[in-house]
Amino acid sequence: MLLFAKILLTISSLGYSLIPFAFDSNKTHWFNPSWTPHARFHCVWQVMSYVYIGVLALFLIWTAGTNAWPIWIAALLSVCAYGGFWTAVLMRPIYGGALVDEVNGVPPFKLPVFGVCDANVTLFTTAVIILMTGCALLGSAAFVVEELTQAAL
Repeated sequence: MLLFAKILLTISSLGYSLIPFAFDSNKTHWFNPSWTPHARFHCVWQVMSYVYIGVLALFLIWTAGTNAWPIWIAALLSVCAYGGFWTAVLMRPIYGGALVDEVNGVPPFKLPVFGVCDANVTLFTTAVIILMTGCALLGSAAFVVEELTQAAL
């Protein structure tokens, strides 16, 4: 159970770090000629910060052994990263943001079942479900480890 929680939390960590790096380090974001140099600076800063935070999370997950606390910290890092994304989504009317940029190469993503759906919303909704499942399993696994430890004493 703990191993499966670690695997799910690894996927969650890669979702906010490796995936944005792979999708944003190109002409649609980092090298977008229509963005101001300062906007590109902030994009690179944000993406690379998440890469380094993701590396920290993976370290915490895979060096923790059966100690749940470092794994919970890694899970909270995912909560912070995805929380930032959902805050940006919800605040779009306030700052004039958009999920797609058809002019500069970020078109809407079309799901065969649901029709038009934003790729980031689809990806990050899935990632949050994976994160929640990993946290639930981590909580169950931590309880089992604690019970076994108490029984051994």
